[in-house]
Amino acid sequence: MKTDHTVAERFMRYVQIDTESDPESPTCPSTEKQKDLSRLLVKELKEMGVEDAALDAHGYVYATLPATTDKADVPVICFCAHVDTSPDLTGKGVKPQLHRNYAGGDIVLPGRPNTVLRPSEHPALAGKRGEDIITTDGTTLLGADDKAGVAEIMDAARHLLRHPEIKRGTVKILFTPDEEIGRGVDKVDLDRLGADYGYTLDGEALGSMEDETFSADGALITVKGVSAHPGFAEGKMVNALKVAGRFLDSLPEKESPEHTAGRAGFVHPVTVEGNAEEVRIQMILRSFDTAELSVQAAMIREKLKAAAAAFSGADYTLEVSEQYRNMKDVLRHHPQVTAHAEEAIRRCGLEVKKGAIRGGTDGSRLSFMGLPCPNLFAGGHAFHSRYEWVSVQDMEKAVEMIVELVQVWEERS
Repeated sequence: MKTDHTVAERFMRYVQIDTESDPESPTCPSTEKQKDLSRLLVKELKEMGVEDAALDAHGYVYATLPATTDKADVPVICFCAHVDTSPDLTGKGVKPQLHRNYAGGDIVLPGRPNTVLRPSEHPALAGKRGEDIITTDGTTLLGADDKAGVAEIMDAARHLLRHPEIKRGTVKILFTPDEEIGRGVDKVDLDRLGADYGYTLDGEALGSMEDETFSADGALITVKGVSAHPGFAEGKMVNALKVAGRFLDSLPEKESPEHTAGRAGFVHPVTVEGNAEEVRIQMILRSFDTAELSVQAAMIREKLKAAAAAFSGADYTLEVSEQYRNMKDVLRHHPQVTAHAEEAIRRCGLEVKKGAIRGGTDGSRLSFMGLPCPNLFAGGHAFHSRYEWVSVQDMEKAVEMIVELVQVWEERS
């Protein structure tokens, strides 16, 4: 299939708009600047002829591509991507670099001394000889996570609207804020969206599709000591910092992120704040097996109890809260959603690379909210870093995949 797209040009415009989200902000969206891109997307959708394209007060973009089929029973399919970029590295002042006809070898990122994108450190790059590669200049992240997905959905919409002869059911578009800080669907209006099934375009390697994520809980620990003047502390002070240190040191190394891969879960202390009187520890618990989360929580409680017992007068609280769940628990009941995506990927001449995400996506929560939603490739690599890159040809294949996917749903309904 030949598409009349401009996905690379679109992508390079979008990444220059700063949309970094802020985990410390209580608002939705967490940063108003995310709406700068969202307003542009609405404008461009309306220029394409999408009459109902709209941005709501919470930063969500909703849009509809009307059906072109006579069939009445074709499910409504949604394509979703997030506009925000990670706060792990600045997204302000992004200067995308287009490296045409990549010849192989190292790519020097010109904005920062001695910053080099090397195939030896990023093996996927070695297979991209002859393709057009977009990188940062080395001073910022790129924003392929997930502006590659945004650009691909926009370009697919443009192509579908220009080619009404392509038979499809109704297609919905959803662009979300704040995915990078875990709040991407907090305020989504699924009734307004009106979709039966969905797909996030937030994956990496060409041909990849993920229908599993971690299940995730958060744990908030408060360690309580007894403060006293250090000059007169004998028999009085109970140092919460030392209790917290004893607890953290007791956590099993083999169950940490830096020592796990594949389908192995982990427990991970994210932040530690406090003083001798009180320390707060935020942790995350991750496993592909939801039942394993309670085992991890029990281990934390045991280690915490032992640490506190070593310091007479110390106390603690542990609060465990649900964050998201493995989308597989929902998708296994809707096998056609993944089967149709696999067929669309194959129709693009690609090998299907089915995997599980060591993390979560908007699709994780959407699935449990009633919108079964696996994750499809968008082509980006080295997310959240100054070495982030994407192949233009991979983005073009993602556009083609979307176009094929809506046809698969129409044909098999």
